[in-house]
Amino acid sequence: MHILLILSLAVLFPATHILSDWLFDFANINQNISLIYLPAFLRLFNLLVMGPVFGTLCTVLGGLLLMLKHSDPLGLALLNIACSSLGPLIALMALSFYFKRSIQLTSLKDLCILTLIYCLMNSAIHHIVWLLTDNSPVFDASEAVWMFVGDLNGALLGAYLMKALIDFLEKKGIHFPDFSRPKN
Repeated sequence: MHILLILSLAVLFPATHILSDWLFDFANINQNISLIYLPAFLRLFNLLVMGPVFGTLCTVLGGLLLMLKHSDPLGLALLNIACSSLGPLIALMALSFYFKRSIQLTSLKDLCILTLIYCLMNSAIHHIVWLLTDNSPVFDASEAVWMFVGDLNGALLGAYLMKALIDFLEKKGIHFPDFSRPKN
């Protein structure tokens, strides 16, 4: 069952990327940056639901599947997958270390801080790697800010859509355990 969930989340990642590109084409700044990037939500979702190891594996496998759609050179594509996987993982580990405890899924404060740090980390890691690999001649702070904004918008929109889905399912009679409900 665990392997099916990992594979399902891995397939969901490129599907969401393609859907996000199609739905929010108007918000694309360039081929790597959109002002609304839904897969940013999935990267965090994978980690929070599956844990650091299996959540990162879902994102990596999803990134490998996404390589089939893009024509980036293999090395750059693998670096982008690594960057996409490292951002949320570093943010999660840093906050767990700082708080000296696990992130609480029922704490809006924990989730907001995690999301902000993840979006900052993801943008910074990508842009630094692009600078070091000569994919970008200079560190473009404005593009880094736009990537942060796109990841943040995507993560928030994904969270709201997930909440709406949970509310819809509960109205249809599917109930979730009390521990999954926010305390606030």
